[in-house]
Amino acid sequence: MSDVIDSDGFRANVGIVLIRHTGEVFLGRQVGGRGWQFPQGGVLAGEALEQAAYRELHEEVGLSPSDVSLVGQTEQWLRYRLPAKYVRRNRHPMCIGQKQRWFLLRLKVQEPSFDFTRTPEPEFDQYRWVSFWEPVREVIYFKRAVYMRALTELAPLAFPDGPPPQPSWWAESASTDQLRSATVPID
Repeated sequence: MSDVIDSDGFRANVGIVLIRHTGEVFLGRQVGGRGWQFPQGGVLAGEALEQAAYRELHEEVGLSPSDVSLVGQTEQWLRYRLPAKYVRRNRHPMCIGQKQRWFLLRLKVQEPSFDFTRTPEPEFDQYRWVSFWEPVREVIYFKRAVYMRALTELAPLAFPDGPPPQPSWWAESASTDQLRSATVPID
């Protein structure tokens, strides 16, 4: 099986917002200190989105479906374009970015045992728990609008009694046009 790239050049992908009982979310440091992000990964041909999310959860952080409960997911694909320097022009079909469905998973266990060595090329080498909105400031710049959109949509599910207030820097992080362009209709 291989990755699914649509006719517009966007690779189908799942993202995972892993939240614990304190309301903090998991943020993983990419191997070699290349930045911080949520677990995410490509959807394989013929794979259901929820199945892809659980597979990526297991591959990237070593947790199984029994360690979490599925709280919800974004209603539409959220997408971002890769900056030109990251586009691999020698691959066919060429991938110009990612379209992602985001899953909110709540930990069932108090102290999970993460294992970043489930694959020959691990994604993460460290992790930390951060406030719900903080990943927007931590992720690489071209993913920020998607992170804002995903967290905004998932916040009511994560916090049924009302999400924590957005930080003062939130409004400056992305314009409304950027957030709007992060959404694509459901296929």
